[in-house]
Amino acid sequence: MQGIANKKARPLYVMKILLEKTDENHALSLSAITKELLDYGFTAERKSLYDDIETLTAFGLDIETTREGGGFGYYIAERDFQMPELKLLVDSVQCAKFITPKKTVELIRKLEKLCSENQAKDLQREVLVSDRVKTVNENIYYITDIIHSAILSENKIAFAYFDWKLGSGKDKVKKEYRRAGEKYVVSPYALTWDDENYYLVAYDEAADKVKHYRVDKMDTPTVLDEKRGADRKMKGFNIASYAKKTFGMFGGEECDVTLEFSADLLGVVIDRFGGKVFISKADKDRFKVNVKVAVSPVFYSWLFNFGTDVKILSPQKIADEFRERAKAIAKHYKGNG
Repeated sequence: MQGIANKKARPLYVMKILLEKTDENHALSLSAITKELLDYGFTAERKSLYDDIETLTAFGLDIETTREGGGFGYYIAERDFQMPELKLLVDSVQCAKFITPKKTVELIRKLEKLCSENQAKDLQREVLVSDRVKTVNENIYYITDIIHSAILSENKIAFAYFDWKLGSGKDKVKKEYRRAGEKYVVSPYALTWDDENYYLVAYDEAADKVKHYRVDKMDTPTVLDEKRGADRKMKGFNIASYAKKTFGMFGGEECDVTLEFSADLLGVVIDRFGGKVFISKADKDRFKVNVKVAVSPVFYSWLFNFGTDVKILSPQKIADEFRERAKAIAKHYKGNG
C-alpha cells in the first residue's frame, strides 16, 4: 500500500490492527504491530508505538499487556460485545425465518467484525444456514424500513398482500394477491416477532379492529400522507398481551376461555400466557386457568398437542366445536388400519 502522508492517522491504524488481530488468546508484540503497519504504508519507532497505545488507552480502548516471547504483547481485552453475546446474536439471526439466506450471511459477516479475526473463526464454525427454513422475500428489509417510517411519522400505510399458491410449469410456486391486488390501507402501530415470523400490527378502520400481517407477504408498501385515525382506540394497546392471546398470530373471535390442565403442564401454560395468569387448583393432579384467547384453528391445534391432559371447561360452544373437530379428524383416518 502506498505511504500515507498524514502520520497523525497512525494511531487509528494501530487501533484497527489491535481490534482485528488480537484478543485475550492472541497478542501482538511491538515488532508484529510494526510489521502490520507497513501494510498500511506506515513506519514507526518503538517510542512512537508506545505513545500511540497510550493515546488509545486514554481514548477508552481496553488494551492489556502480556508476556510475548522475551518482551510484551498487546491485545484488546474488553469489547462492546463478548463472545457469548455474539454467539447469541448469530444464533438469533440464523433461526429467524423472516431473514433471507443472503441477508443472514451478510448480517453474520457484520457481527464477525465485532470481534477479532481468530474469534470470528469460532463464530463461522457455528454457522449453519443452508438447511434452515428462510423467507424468499428479499425485499423484507426495505419493507420493514418503510413500516418503521410510517409508525414513527404516525401515518397510514398502503400495501399489497399475497399468499403462496401452487403454480404450473417452471413456476411451481407463485404469488396470488388478495383482493385481486387492491391495496390494503391501515394504521400501523407495531412490529412484532412471533413464531419465527415478523408481523405488522395495525388498525383497520374499515373493519374497526386490530389486525396483523406477515411482513414477508407484504408487497409494494407506501407511506401515505394521511395520518393514523385510531390513536384514541389504540390508547393503552399492549403488543405483548395481543401476541399472547393470538395463537400463531392467527386471528379469531376473542373469548374468555377456562381450561383445565394436568399439573405437569404448569410450565407450558406459564410459557404461553405468562407468569401473571390466574391459576387455581382443580384437584391434586390438575389446575384451572382462565385466559383471553383468539379462538382459531391454531388455538385448537395447540390444545390437541396435550391430548387428555387438557380440557375446555367453558364456554360450552368452544368445547363443542373442539369435540366436533376431534370427531372430524378421527373420521378422516377411519379405516386406515
